[in-house]
Amino acid sequence: MSTANPIHLVQHTIPAFIQSKLAFIATDALPWKESVLAFSWTVWGFESYLLYRQFPNYSKPNPPLELVAFFPDDKFQQGQKYGASKAKFSAFSLLYSQILETALIVFDVYAKSWDVATALMTKLGYSSDYEIATSLVWAAVLFVAMQVPVIPLSYYQTFVLEEEYGFNKTTKGLFVADLIKGWALGGAIGLPFLALFLWIIKWAGSSFIPYLMAFIITSQLILVVIYPLLIQPLFNKLSPLPEGTLRTRIEGLASSLNFPLKHLYVIDGSKRSSHSNAYFYGLPWSKHIVIFDTLIAKTSEEQIEAVLAHELGHWKYSHPSKMLVVSQLYLASILSVFPPFLRSSPLLRSFGFNATVAAKPPILVAFMLFQMVQGPIDAMIKVGMNALSRHYEYQADQFACELDEQAAAAKEGHGHAHGSDVSMSERLGQALISLHVGNLSTVWVDWLFSTWHHSHPTLTERLKAMEMIRKQSRDKAASQGKKEL
Repeated sequence: MSTANPIHLVQHTIPAFIQSKLAFIATDALPWKESVLAFSWTVWGFESYLLYRQFPNYSKPNPPLELVAFFPDDKFQQGQKYGASKAKFSAFSLLYSQILETALIVFDVYAKSWDVATALMTKLGYSSDYEIATSLVWAAVLFVAMQVPVIPLSYYQTFVLEEEYGFNKTTKGLFVADLIKGWALGGAIGLPFLALFLWIIKWAGSSFIPYLMAFIITSQLILVVIYPLLIQPLFNKLSPLPEGTLRTRIEGLASSLNFPLKHLYVIDGSKRSSHSNAYFYGLPWSKHIVIFDTLIAKTSEEQIEAVLAHELGHWKYSHPSKMLVVSQLYLASILSVFPPFLRSSPLLRSFGFNATVAAKPPILVAFMLFQMVQGPIDAMIKVGMNALSRHYEYQADQFACELDEQAAAAKEGHGHAHGSDVSMSERLGQALISLHVGNLSTVWVDWLFSTWHHSHPTLTERLKAMEMIRKQSRDKAASQGKKEL
């Protein structure tokens, strides 16, 4: 009895089945442009509705009862004004970006940009037969067409909105330098990546999916390695965390959990903003923890330790790896649907491309238009990924809270536990509250707005969950005490 070859199944059988069901895409003249515009404006309308639902929360005079004791009235009121200002800016930028996107589609900017790219290639002495090179020029032309119009939004957000509430530390010179370095970096990394992306599809033909997935995963791993060495230093300075009690705490926590800590850095986040953060990165066998200098300045060492305990919970449960697997599976499923679009002349004609280009669709053009067409799927996946991320945040909080039980056991055996009489869960709660107060974060959040936009639970949701964990721990301890009696 024969068994199916898994590699053959992935490379040929499944893609062939999908493509047979979508064969009409390559031949039927469907209203692609109109459909993309209709969905795009539907999303804009829905997101505007979400802002409409959320906006009244910025008028509430007091924080939730469970947070009243932790939010000074002046800070809460300032946070409400900051939230309202950000919401107004979001509404404007949402409409501005939507009009820009609509103009690009209605006026056939994608097709006209291809004409510009081919004209530039001709001037350089190359014909349109050089598809990959022409596609890279096209991508650069489109990038400029999309990015230049949104620079005023970024400028306003930095020098008006963030400046008004005391967060902006970026100078105008640094703003321009960041813009230039970002564009240069995008070209230096993005264009070679695109070239290899297109070459693999041309080389592998209908069997491109596993080769392309392997290339994408390899590229991501390479970026993990080179980011701290080559990219991060272009924008921020990483310095070793000085010797002291904070470093001792963090190294002790990492050691107790067998976290493969390689380096412990402080990043000069205050160079651009007074917002606070901390994160870790690296390969499975070599991790680096990065703490913003603003977090160190605003938060106690015990609270920083609790924040990092939460981050180490993500590592312990392999959340980054799981999210990577989910995203790769989604990408593989999307790529399996792409081939019919790659042969769709009607798709290109719908977006204004001439008959010559549409007769043999360039890979990058077809892929770009394909991404626009499958936008509804991306929107749903975004909601699902947010839900998964929120679940992981609860797990990481629980991990940090459960360190209390381990600390209690250590205290019985060695006479100390984390060097603090305050439980890890209480310190994590204090740290979250401190970060929300310092960042003027909104504590009143509409549930539907949060479902669509947020990858983290709200502050009140996290505090309630942690209180439930503490209650379960107390009940467990009481139950064990009764058994011993």
